Amino acid sequence: MSALLIVALGGALGGVLRYSTGFWVQQPWATLSVNLAGSFLIGLGALHLASGESPLLRLFLITGILGGFTTFSAFSLDSLTLLQLGQWSRAALYIFGNILGGLLFCALGMWVYKML
Repeated sequence: MSALLIVALGGALGGVLRYSTGFWVQQPWATLSVNLAGSFLIGLGALHLASGESPLLRLFLITGILGGFTTFSAFSLDSLTLLQLGQWSRAALYIFGNILGGLLFCALGMWVYKML
């Protein structure tokens, strides 16, 4: 099975899991719950699958399911990796760039929409 298909299948499953969370938890707490759960699960998965024995399983679980569930988990892992490597300035730029940049670009998208 191709890597793209494996990621697509995992992403579909992750998207369904994310959507389903809204049935049990109200917004905005559903998003917070998904982000925290995804961050926890990517922490487990990143170490468990670090040996590289099963790259397709890693693609399915981490890139696919958790990517479809929440991209915040990938942001958390990338941020922590930079911090663990002692790359403090890159980590700060990455963290603040994602958070502040995300807010600014969301506002920009809304502004552009209103201008159309």
